[in-house]
Amino acid sequence: MTYFIDRRPNAKHKSAVNRQRFLERYRKHIKRSVEEAVNRRSITDMERGEKISIPTKDISEPVFQHGPGGARNIVSPGNKEFLEGDKIRRPGGQGDGGGAGEGGASDQGEGADEFAFTLSREEFLEFVFDGLELPHLQRKPLKSLEEIKMVRAGLARDGVPSRISITRSMREAYARRIAMRAPIKRALKEAQEALAAEERKDPVLRNPARITELKAEIERLAKRIEAVPFIDTYDLRYHQLAAQPQPSSQAVMFCVMDVSGSMTQNHKDIAKRFFLLLYLFLEKHYEKVELVFVRHHTAAREVSEEEFFYSRETGGTIVSSALTLVDKIIEKRYPAGQWNLYVAQASDGDNWDDDSNICRDLLAKQLMPQLQYYAYVEITPHEHQSLWHEYEAVAAQFPERFAMRQIVDAGDIYPVFRELFKRRLSQTR
Repeated sequence: MTYFIDRRPNAKHKSAVNRQRFLERYRKHIKRSVEEAVNRRSITDMERGEKISIPTKDISEPVFQHGPGGARNIVSPGNKEFLEGDKIRRPGGQGDGGGAGEGGASDQGEGADEFAFTLSREEFLEFVFDGLELPHLQRKPLKSLEEIKMVRAGLARDGVPSRISITRSMREAYARRIAMRAPIKRALKEAQEALAAEERKDPVLRNPARITELKAEIERLAKRIEAVPFIDTYDLRYHQLAAQPQPSSQAVMFCVMDVSGSMTQNHKDIAKRFFLLLYLFLEKHYEKVELVFVRHHTAAREVSEEEFFYSRETGGTIVSSALTLVDKIIEKRYPAGQWNLYVAQASDGDNWDDDSNICRDLLAKQLMPQLQYYAYVEITPHEHQSLWHEYEAVAAQFPERFAMRQIVDAGDIYPVFRELFKRRLSQTR
């Protein structure tokens, strides 16, 4: 029997497997704590990890013990209250028999704390964005063949050692050995049969010279068989690689935010938190998603990430200026035939009445036929205005690709975000 002994020193994070098992086992409790943490965090605090607590009763595990077995007589020293056969009343307290060991406070002030557990940044974001994805993401061919994949393109007799095909090379060697040895083995078998027939003859009729000749021939043929090499350079086969154009799942997300005077600082903070959540989601789950940031009041501008989140520019409200700019950017840099196009818009719904009709026409006739998905969030506790009602007409025309939600306060951000970007089982990939 062979024994394998691993003498490697323990690496760092040697309990990583147990940690992942723990996260999976108590996923429901952790996810609930993560959702509460997202709602109470500030913008600058969104990316760090989180310390969560799990009630002790939820992490208790069954334990197997040896039973007492048989009849036992026990003498308890100092017992002045009970005699044999007396029934002992259950201890009082709140809950179903829960004492100090289950997290409840006893009359002596004793209890058990909840189990505290710290999530890393990656683990925290994993729970935040669990079950979310970009809707209707499709694989589109690239006209400029920038994305290629090296694929196997058959076998050849020449190549580098790292690409050798062991299986095919051994198969070629086996076939060659069979082909080269077959006639020799037939001749060897005939010589052996002739020798056996000669040796079976009567000694008087036996021909010694013939026997010597056959033995020499058998020895020569056996050496020829042994001389056939097990593998030869002729047998070697190498995998050949060829560049093959690949469809791309690249996407671009347009983040459109209203920064007009009607947007209070609280409204802007909520919009920033929504877009920051979207930014972290895209950064974590997708490698080839570009972000385009557009701010607008009476005029729209494409801005940098820093300016988008922290600029204090303000003014009136013309939403169509942002939609027109998005359309121009798509036409110039992101052709719909090559890119998956997404737009996320945050506004308080305030807009010039005449401009809302223009927004509806821009969306229905120019933008939506090109877009994979449009998400609109209206940040207001008041009644909806004309922009919302015009957008309802667009949503009725494109029910699968246009979504609208209202955010009243910061506590609505995460539930709305999950509803907008939840995974769709029937989605075409």
